[in-house]
Amino acid sequence: MGVLETLGIRNADPSSHIPIGERIINVNDTVKNETREFKDNVVSTGKYNAATFLPRFLWEQLLTKYANLFFLCTGVVQLIPDISPTSKYGTLIPLTVILIFTAFKELAEDRKRHRQDYEINHRKTKVLSGSQFVDRQWREVQVGDIVRVENSEYFPADLVILSSSEPDAICYIETSNLDGETNLKIRQGLPETVHLLTPDAVSRMNAVIRSEMPNNSLYTFDATLVMDGKEYPLSPEQLLLRGAQLRNTRWIYAVVVFTGHETKLMKNSTATPIKRTKVEHMINSQILLLFGVLMTISLICSVGAFFRQWSGSFETKIMLNPNSATSATSNFFRNLLTFIILFNNLIPLSLIVTVEFVKYALAFMIDNDLDMYYEVSDSPAQAKTSSLVEELGQIDFIFSDKTGTLTRNIMEFKMASIGGIPYAETVPDDKRLRKQEDGTMFGYYDFKALNQHKNGHSNADCIKEFLTLLAVCHTVIPEHDENDPGKLTYQASSPDEAALVQGAKALGYLFHTRRPRSVTIAVHGSNFEYEILVVNEFNSTRKRMSVLARCPDGKIKLYIKGADTVIFDRLGDNNPFNDATSQHLEEYANEGLRTLCLASRDISEQEYTQWRAIYDQAATSLVDRQQKLDDAAELIEKNLFLLGATAIEDKLQDGVPDAIHTLMEAGIKLWVLTGDRQETAINIGYSCKLIHPGMNLLICNGESHFEVKDFLEKTLIQVKSSMGMGTPTRQGADPSRVHVSIWTRFWRNMKRTDNGKFDKDYGFDAEPMALVIDGKSLTYALEKDCNQIFLELAMLCKAVICCRVSPLQKALVVKLVRKNVAQSVTLAIGDGANDVSMIQAAHVGVGISGQEGLQAARAADFAVAQFRYLRNLLLIHGSWAYARVSKVIVYSFYKNITLYLIQLWFALHNGFSGTTLFETWSEVASYNVVWTLFPPLAIGIFDQFLSARVLDRYPQLYRLGQTDTFYNNAVFLGWVANSFIHSLFIFFIWKAFLGESDIMPNGRVIDNWAWGSMVYATDLVTVLLKACLIVDLWVWVTALFVFGSLGAFFVLFPTYAVVGNLLVVSPELFNVNLPIFTTPSFWLALIIVPVAVNLRDFVWKYYKRSYEPKSYHIAQEIQKFDIPDYRPRTEWFRKAVHKVRQIQRIKRSKGFAFSQNESGQAGLIRQYDTTKRKPKGL
Repeated sequence: MGVLETLGIRNADPSSHIPIGERIINVNDTVKNETREFKDNVVSTGKYNAATFLPRFLWEQLLTKYANLFFLCTGVVQLIPDISPTSKYGTLIPLTVILIFTAFKELAEDRKRHRQDYEINHRKTKVLSGSQFVDRQWREVQVGDIVRVENSEYFPADLVILSSSEPDAICYIETSNLDGETNLKIRQGLPETVHLLTPDAVSRMNAVIRSEMPNNSLYTFDATLVMDGKEYPLSPEQLLLRGAQLRNTRWIYAVVVFTGHETKLMKNSTATPIKRTKVEHMINSQILLLFGVLMTISLICSVGAFFRQWSGSFETKIMLNPNSATSATSNFFRNLLTFIILFNNLIPLSLIVTVEFVKYALAFMIDNDLDMYYEVSDSPAQAKTSSLVEELGQIDFIFSDKTGTLTRNIMEFKMASIGGIPYAETVPDDKRLRKQEDGTMFGYYDFKALNQHKNGHSNADCIKEFLTLLAVCHTVIPEHDENDPGKLTYQASSPDEAALVQGAKALGYLFHTRRPRSVTIAVHGSNFEYEILVVNEFNSTRKRMSVLARCPDGKIKLYIKGADTVIFDRLGDNNPFNDATSQHLEEYANEGLRTLCLASRDISEQEYTQWRAIYDQAATSLVDRQQKLDDAAELIEKNLFLLGATAIEDKLQDGVPDAIHTLMEAGIKLWVLTGDRQETAINIGYSCKLIHPGMNLLICNGESHFEVKDFLEKTLIQVKSSMGMGTPTRQGADPSRVHVSIWTRFWRNMKRTDNGKFDKDYGFDAEPMALVIDGKSLTYALEKDCNQIFLELAMLCKAVICCRVSPLQKALVVKLVRKNVAQSVTLAIGDGANDVSMIQAAHVGVGISGQEGLQAARAADFAVAQFRYLRNLLLIHGSWAYARVSKVIVYSFYKNITLYLIQLWFALHNGFSGTTLFETWSEVASYNVVWTLFPPLAIGIFDQFLSARVLDRYPQLYRLGQTDTFYNNAVFLGWVANSFIHSLFIFFIWKAFLGESDIMPNGRVIDNWAWGSMVYATDLVTVLLKACLIVDLWVWVTALFVFGSLGAFFVLFPTYAVVGNLLVVSPELFNVNLPIFTTPSFWLALIIVPVAVNLRDFVWKYYKRSYEPKSYHIAQEIQKFDIPDYRPRTEWFRKAVHKVRQIQRIKRSKGFAFSQNESGQAGLIRQYDTTKRKPKGL
């Protein structure tokens, strides 16, 4: 029985009995694949679709926003006959209008996502049809199709490579959309499919792929290719992920294995989560509180009505109702519902929609902020959702990816130390050459001087050897453009190597040809061929790579480059440049540069022959081959002669150091979660000012659970002891028993809040420390018995760097902080698919945009083109949004409570009859949606408590949002109390004005509806005057909305009083204009009452600003009078401290970083011959 039959496959057709956990794909056989019902390649990232919009929208609006749910229930109760004191539809119609507006807003935001999906789904790719490739849209691609992808195109689905234009089916891909890395990665097809180089050849392929089921692991792939009766294993080396891009490879042929939402990219993208802000949670809790107040008031009034009907003579003598006592009990519940309807607008009906509209406008401002527009990639900032804008002003923790987010992943060869002499591409001002007292020159030479030193300088031979090493000792492959032979591109799996080879090229040593056994370099127009005998590859244990090369003169040289620690240990006795090179390495490390040491040695033919036998034996070993190869390399890599060192700059994005420094000054803690090596991450931490020389590094590299836990516990004890905080409490112990020396310090640094969580300001005044932990240790640290210890230690540090972490670990770290730090707000920022889970786990997700198809930006709540724009997004837009939204909320509560408490005072004076003082449509229903709608909108959109310049100059003001200064329970209760006072004053001053009633000039008495309209107008003037008191920045729109609302009332209300009566919509307003507008008491009260009521507020505001000012009050004075910043300049002090602490830092790290892929490169470069023409695949 053949292999196919053992798999249950006849003629490449799998049987119906497919094993659980795997799937069968027929290559280039659409008919058979259709029977397996694979998912199509259509991708949708929208929040809604036609089927889910209505149920999901109503669920979100009615069941998660308590105000809307309350008004829905109230509106239903109003439909019951003889219950409502107002119109039946007085609540349902405004609620419906609000929900319709919100629905349009949600659809407008979701349309952006669907537009992006449409563009991607309608991209074109080439699919094999018969024996030729035809253009099809991505959405039409199916599992099993063979596609042709050309250079610079994105992969339309998850593919398995068959062949390419490169030797041995090699191709280069860029995965910046997935992991943010711009350095190219190599993928290679199986040797058995390398020959499929034409459409005709690939169309005759008869094969089956037996694959794992779709999953979210970006770095694993288990499958088998069954072809010609044989099985061939497939691995991640053959997998091309959707979203990656083909680079520097003319074309590839590949088979589609996963499509649409089954691709690994989409498996890492969960459904768009519904996120609720901290402010929204507070609104919900306060609405519940107001609901309790409403029920209490309604219950009190119902009890009052009950006792009036039960024992009072009013019902029997005046109302002539002899059965009032017997009906009192049966009417109790009906009266309760009546009063609930009467007072229902204590909870503002328009609050949610007003806040939503304000947020939408603020999101629009973010989208159109030119200060966050990146012209290079034509990328503006984008608010993908407006629901979270105020959360931007309350961020406590930022979790950031490194590659592509903080850095560009672009390496530049900046400096070199050759033969003890330092050179730099651009010499820093403090390193310029100067003559010392003894006449010698001290400082750095530039690269122009280096070119001059190659000829005639005492250091010339060392320089030539140094540059030759750079041009020969690497695994880079040169690519010549056939259309432009002079154009040369270097393909490298490591951006460091590419930078070094580019550096050698710039200095006159051009590497231009690679053959399987040699490389050719051009020096001053002459070609020199070096035979590559052996490549000893880089790995994380060796921290170096070397080549044995036969030079053009026939001599054998060992060229080696690696970390200073491993190179210095292998130097010979005669090395005159050790001390000078060490000093230069320390200086490079201080600049945050990535360093390598370069050395060489002459090898005799006899030594090489003996060593080669050992190497060949290790290379053919079947047991511990890699270890034996490392041991063999150790034998030859000794007695080295040190040539010098290189310094490479991992280019940061513009403005990153300043942005990080400013964000940390704002009280935000920054954690970097990266897949990079530890050394690389630490160096970037220094260069971007996340870590500074004065910080003590706590590095956790445990190999087991016990080691990690022991390190964390001991370190935590030492740290807390050094801070005078006592030893940490064990889990389950009472944290309040932690011993501290000072009561104030104890109060501020209390380990836990009452609900068992860390206080977010825990460790706010801690000594500067940084925690560095690798991925393996983090796995143990996140386990249940360690995670609280890890979190407490991390909270005491100013910065945290997690290295070599997986996408899942990134999300777990975010969730750990989110769940265990009370009242904290988290933000995650990244640019690749491996950051999506972290972005979606945080309260606010920010993606780096600007490159086509970046998955993180698509899944994020906000997108910016550069990390530095986070400064503007949080400190300016975030602060404004938080302050504006806070004002809108408290003002909305205030104006409604003020009006409807007047109904309570009226109920106390009308025997709890349930009669309303105000007319339904022109006063009750119109209050929130007409008369007082626009002032809070103007405040929410245009108000500025401080200018952008001041907020950026004083980042400490960001603490106002972190500490909930503008909107918290105390502020809310203060505004409620103010509403109570204002409503009380308005009602009883008016009662004093009119007495029992007022007589008009014609002898008529002012009735209940006319008096109610007078009180209503006075309330309107009062709340609009209050709006004037809370405005910080007056613009013409604010003035128009505030005073225009008042003017509109005095024009439209009397008009409606006439029209509404004629249409029998509001008969209550019959002939009310005359008693209102002809009564002197009305105009007098309209002036006196609002001013008297708000006078107390004005005096209180003056007192607070003058005698108990807050930080923003002082900043407002600075802004108003344009006071210069007299804060002491500490730059000179920083420089002095920097010099002192350099030595401590140098002892910790020399700055080594080398991102070369581990192993596997030597075999690939042996297959390349760049002198041969490549197949066209047509």
